[in-house]
Amino acid sequence: MKTIGLIGGMSWESTRHYYEFINEAVRDRLGGLHSAKIALYSVDFGEIEPMLAAGDWDGLAAELSAAGRNVQACGADMLLICTNTMHRLAPQIAEVVNIPLLHIADATAEAVKAAGLSRIGLLGTRPTMVEDFYRGRLEQHGLDVILPEDADMDLVHGVIFDELCLGRVEAASKKEYCRIIDSMRERGAQGVILGCTEIAMLLDRQDCPLPLFDTTHIHAMAAVEAALD
Repeated sequence: MKTIGLIGGMSWESTRHYYEFINEAVRDRLGGLHSAKIALYSVDFGEIEPMLAAGDWDGLAAELSAAGRNVQACGADMLLICTNTMHRLAPQIAEVVNIPLLHIADATAEAVKAAGLSRIGLLGTRPTMVEDFYRGRLEQHGLDVILPEDADMDLVHGVIFDELCLGRVEAASKKEYCRIIDSMRERGAQGVILGCTEIAMLLDRQDCPLPLFDTTHIHAMAAVEAALD
């Protein structure tokens, strides 16, 4: 079994699901007392979020590149960034390590295509939704990406940082997210990517008339496949 390297803590609320999903999958695949070999570096999100809010991508690249080097030094055979938004820095982080980086958007795009879908809604932080590092990567896989209306993007982004990253799950926010998903369905979305690793805390399949693609679970399963290959 290969060792899975994780850069987590952005936020720890979602990173704990990575740990759970990966270990459950390895146990189910191998049986007995088996669990995954994991090297986890968890950052302090209280230090990371102000840099993100200020758009200090150089500072973030330095922090996460150092984290990636630490994970590799612990013996990891592959690297996962346990957040969608920070994949904006995937090229910089990949440059400083000698192990493969498993990109969350690639794994998600493959899952969407395997489900037979081509027009997909995307929810996430504002950078994830509007910048090319994520949406463009999905489009490179041949997907037609549908985004929320501009005002709704602010709502989606705000709920992530003001509630979900703090462990708060509010019924009113779930209702708003469902409204936004229904709007994207009316514009042709065949399914929805939960493009922030915390959104699955708020929504599950029974809340939505469309297929939901939980990027946390998809990314974790891609790591398990690579580790047991």
